[in-house]
Amino acid sequence: MARLLPYLELTPMPVGHVLYESSAPLSHVYFPINSIVSLLYTMDDGTSAEVALVGNEGVVGVSLFMGGETTPNRALVESAGHVYQLASDVLKVEFRLAGSMQRVLLRYTQELLMQMGQTMVCNRLHPMEQQFCRWLLQCFDRLPTNKLIMTQELIAIILGVRRGAISEVAKKMQDAGLIEYHRGRIVLLDRPGLEARACECYAVLKKEFDRLLPRIGDEKLAVRRFPSPSHPL
Repeated sequence: MARLLPYLELTPMPVGHVLYESSAPLSHVYFPINSIVSLLYTMDDGTSAEVALVGNEGVVGVSLFMGGETTPNRALVESAGHVYQLASDVLKVEFRLAGSMQRVLLRYTQELLMQMGQTMVCNRLHPMEQQFCRWLLQCFDRLPTNKLIMTQELIAIILGVRRGAISEVAKKMQDAGLIEYHRGRIVLLDRPGLEARACECYAVLKKEFDRLLPRIGDEKLAVRRFPSPSHPL
């Protein structure tokens, strides 16, 4: 922490901001504090789908310390907030010291790869309603409140479906008393009910997340020890 703190830049991130594009050189990594970043794969025709999301448990830009300088996915801010930005050269130096930072980054990367694989299976095998519930629960796990601000259009892009499908499933969840949805604002009302509607993928993701990350003791991801946005560096 003593080595990294002087180089961390607290940066606000609005919804829709692109941290990096597919195949573009990566100059920084980003530690979300209270924002959520969506990792998307975009096809030649412009359609896209989310393969993973990153919140205050992780880091955006794992390719940099895994040996690559680019990544095939696009990183899009799906929930506004702040990130700590760190230059790639600084992170690489710390990673090569083979200390606690390296160990926790590798463990997080394992969790991220598992999330990508499970998300792709979910998108292929499960109905839209279950996908939507799984994705909402993942978002709320990474937010400090039970409120998510996001338009139907952005949710449709993230889940790779038409906007009308999002409207239909959101209304169904609202009618069931699970969420309140109005003009891009989703409020979680009944978490157990939402978990009951989600597919098995959410439970798998949560179990692996709990296994890999919270049990690291003093080696928890550094982002969890960074100052909060209300107390910037």
